[in-house]
Amino acid sequence: MLIENYREVEANIVKACERSGRDPKEVTLIAVSKTKPLSDIEELASYGVMEFGENKPQEMKEKIENVSKPVHFHLIGHLQTNKVKITVGKAVLIHSVDSLHLAEAIEKESAKRDFVTDVLIEVNMAEEETKFGLSSDETEALVREISKLPHVKIKGLMTIAPFVPDPEENRPVFKAMKELLLDIKSKNIDNVDMDILSMGMTNDYIVAVEEGSTMVRVGTAIFGARNYNV
Repeated sequence: MLIENYREVEANIVKACERSGRDPKEVTLIAVSKTKPLSDIEELASYGVMEFGENKPQEMKEKIENVSKPVHFHLIGHLQTNKVKITVGKAVLIHSVDSLHLAEAIEKESAKRDFVTDVLIEVNMAEEETKFGLSSDETEALVREISKLPHVKIKGLMTIAPFVPDPEENRPVFKAMKELLLDIKSKNIDNVDMDILSMGMTNDYIVAVEEGSTMVRVGTAIFGARNYNV
């Protein structure tokens, strides 16, 4: 069932790319495995799935240490500075950098290991009070500050759009994110790539792909509903 679900999401991404004149190879599907057992990851990995997303560094670390195949884990949840040590060197990409303070903690830990950590800057494009992330107006200034850190590499931007009944409501959010990415990219800031746009989840990933997302973070549509009480 997991593999069928994954293939269905893949097919939807292909159709969204066709509608918007994009190459489906531009879009990476991240299977968000947070709260799900290792056996689910193993099942998808056996099918060839490589990209998985976790919210909590400790859960990600345990899964990395126990998974039988080499797969990539993305840290997509909010990262506290006291969890940086167990994240650096383990997450292939940290999607949720939203302050210089956090970036400096990642720099310090990465420097100790002589390692460059790839990150995305989290933008709260819809300016929801309950969400982490910068406003769009603050983003370029932070990108410029973080670009000075030699062991942190900005690869692009990430957003979590509002949870809405109709995914079309998020189209303006995704459009604005793409415009922000292109604007920062046009500045050619040293040590900054603006190649990744991580946006779109189970509820709205199709619209996100139509508007230029290069990474979608899909959990429920692949793994089913989550039980947070376990």
